Amino acid sequence: MVKPTCLECSESFAGRVDKKFCSDYCRNVYNNKINKDGKKLIRNVNNRLRKNWRILEELNPKGKGTVSKKKLYMKGFDFNYITEIYTTKAGKIYYFCYDQGYSDLEKELYMLVKKD
Repeated sequence: MVKPTCLECSESFAGRVDKKFCSDYCRNVYNNKINKDGKKLIRNVNNRLRKNWRILEELNPKGKGTVSKKKLYMKGFDFNYITEIYTTKAGKIYYFCYDQGYSDLEKELYMLVKKD
């Protein structure tokens, strides 16, 4: 019977026929190599989303309020990073960063909302 060979270290090992790695260590090293290219981009996007969420949460402690565009910018809010766009039946557009959202009002103001 042929022993499987580890995809990471190329060592033979005993185990199931469909097993691909000799250890958790080799499995982790192999998968980290494969996913390395996209990790930096994903980490940066997630960091920006998390920062936006924290800013919205800080400025919206009651779950509903208004804030100026200038204040959002001064806190470091990045309008390019959202997780969802919601349009009401009346056509009002809300941009969400997880459960924290905002909608454009007049004169550089935004209405802040929180999903239930």
